[in-house]
Amino acid sequence: MRPHPLTSTLLAALAACGPTNPCGASEMHLRARFSQAYVGHWVVARGDTVTLPEMGDRFKLTDVILDTARVAVGRTCRFKGTLVFAVPRAETLAVTWYGSPEQALIYGWPADLGPFAGVGASRVGDSLVGAILFDAQLGVQVRPGVTARFVAGRARRAAR
Repeated sequence: MRPHPLTSTLLAALAACGPTNPCGASEMHLRARFSQAYVGHWVVARGDTVTLPEMGDRFKLTDVILDTARVAVGRTCRFKGTLVFAVPRAETLAVTWYGSPEQALIYGWPADLGPFAGVGASRVGDSLVGAILFDAQLGVQVRPGVTARFVAGRARRAAR
C-alpha cells in the first residue's frame, strides 16, 4: 500500500512549522524575564583565589559580564557572557548563561583550564554573589568545604 501523496506534503509542512532555532521558542520570553536581574557588568570586589593541588594553578575571577544576546546551544537557548580572570593568566572567556528566579548559571569553562562546571550566582541586594562550580566527572578530587566564592558589584560607568 502506497502512502497518499498528500500525507508526505502534510508531514513536511508540519515539520517546517516547528521552531528550528530554540532562541525563537516561546519559553525564551520567560527565561529572558528571569535573566534580566543578572544582566550587566559585575566587578568582583571580594573573591577566593582557588588553588587546586592537582593542577598547581590559582584562579582569580575579576569580572562577570552578562549580556542579553541569544545563542543556540544544542536544543536550548542561552545568553552570551564573559568571565574575566587575572590569575593564572589574564584571560577573557566567552561563556553562555541563563537566569532563573533563584540563580544564574554560567557555562563554558574550557576543560583544559580545570575541573570546573561553571559558575552559579545569585542576586543579594545590589550584589552578585556566587561560586565556581566543580565538575566531579573530570576526576579531580576536591576536599569537602573547598569553595571559590565571590561577591561582585555593578561596574560604574565612566564619567563623560
